[in-house]
Amino acid sequence: MSDQLSPEKILQTGMAFWASKSLLSAIELGVFTELADGPLAFDPLAARLGLHARSARDFLDTLVALGFLRRQAGVYANTPETALFLDKGKPSYVGGILEMANNRLYPFWGHLTTALRTGLPQNEVKSGQAGLFETLYADPERLKGFLAAMTGISHGANMAIAQRFPWKDYSSFVDVGTAQGDLAVQIALANPHLAGRGYDLPEVRPIFEDYAAAAGVAGRLVFEPGNFFEQDIPAADVVLMGHILHDWDLPTKKMLLQKAYNALPKGGALIVYEAIIDDDRSQNAFGLMMSLNMLIETPGGFDYTGADCAAWMREAGFSGTRVEHLVGPDSMVVAIK
Repeated sequence: MSDQLSPEKILQTGMAFWASKSLLSAIELGVFTELADGPLAFDPLAARLGLHARSARDFLDTLVALGFLRRQAGVYANTPETALFLDKGKPSYVGGILEMANNRLYPFWGHLTTALRTGLPQNEVKSGQAGLFETLYADPERLKGFLAAMTGISHGANMAIAQRFPWKDYSSFVDVGTAQGDLAVQIALANPHLAGRGYDLPEVRPIFEDYAAAAGVAGRLVFEPGNFFEQDIPAADVVLMGHILHDWDLPTKKMLLQKAYNALPKGGALIVYEAIIDDDRSQNAFGLMMSLNMLIETPGGFDYTGADCAAWMREAGFSGTRVEHLVGPDSMVVAIK
């Protein structure tokens, strides 16, 4: 039987941090942005990136072997994917979330075993510093980078929601925890009849308003400052929560769902989306690992299945619920009042 088995998958997964860190360092060094204007030979590329002679060729060729760069006759170029998604000069740049992974999550995940044994966060809180959100919201530049990172990881799902949900049946919406505002912007772009609000802490206002203005929808989107722990969610026909519920423990999840129910008219809809775990808890590895990330980052947050969320929604008073896949690991749970 041993002749039919291979340790390849075990070894690849166990050493996967090699490939991960190679990509994260490439983003940190600006490799893909440096190549945005065209291919470069080894010597000028290594010099622009400030790479040491000992490691430069191995590093760049690693990126070739991993499929993130192309090389022909000693000249390096982006692939179509890295040219589109990892050039900081393009609006399609998704590297923000990976920059955050490199700067914050990579070292914190080194303490996953401790987190699994203790149930305690392993981020800044561990050393007595302020928590993730307190730290981010106290620094405008870090906050701006974090919110841009959230846009990067959410953009595909935001576009899917904007196009697939039956918006013709509704006239207003509020995006709770709107961050940079990409979900609200995509909905407004795809549905000209809609007026919407982004609801978040006051520090987010200039970032949201700049993003909406750049997209040309500022006239139909309004930022409403607030704290959903202390205040009611603004009333609207549709309430949206993207990558929000998983940050909190179960009582807080249920409290937020109840506030969403109270904000809606009869027939109104609640859309909750994130990396919803499949009901069998065996397929959506990203969603399951995101839940482990919540262990690393928060005191009580966790991800959940579609069935879990639908049950909490019904407990809050919603009648009909459905789960719909969006893109990648993301799905939405829709509930009707």
